[in-house]
Amino acid sequence: MTRAPIIFLIGYRGTGKSATARALAARLAWSWCDADELLEERFGKTIRQIFDDEGEAGFRDKEAAVLDELAGRRCWVIATGGGVVLRPENRAKLRTGVTVWLTAAPATIWERLQADATTAERRPNLAQGGLAEIEELLRLRQPLYEACADWMIDTTEQLPEHVAERIAAWLQGQGDPNIP
Repeated sequence: MTRAPIIFLIGYRGTGKSATARALAARLAWSWCDADELLEERFGKTIRQIFDDEGEAGFRDKEAAVLDELAGRRCWVIATGGGVVLRPENRAKLRTGVTVWLTAAPATIWERLQADATTAERRPNLAQGGLAEIEELLRLRQPLYEACADWMIDTTEQLPEHVAERIAAWLQGQGDPNIP
């Protein structure tokens, strides 16, 4: 691999992107960022509030601006928002780094979201809500995640630290001189 030394973690919310980014960055001695948290901090609103005030298009504009900023960093692991792959320009930006797609079974995602108290406050329902929403959005987004991913890992039965360990091992096997 000869792409920039930045790693993007993509996948549906609840697949462990933020926790894995933190663990992977520690393993690589890099920095990390949760793109959704940065977006909320930058604009002073939760994602739900942005959706309510500006609609999905307004949110996606902000998301693209944050991704553009983050893509210029080096030696960072970036946990992206689950829908970042929806825009072609974002998918192109993800290809400037190494992109790892985190997956999980829909029921596992649902359980994880139910256990996360901040999900309901910070995240909008994008369809009908619940497990049916997760299944539908995964179906729609799967080809987009696949188009961006250099590698995929199922996080269903794994702790973030184990996922990070497997990603680091995979990266080392790629022979990228930019990644320790």
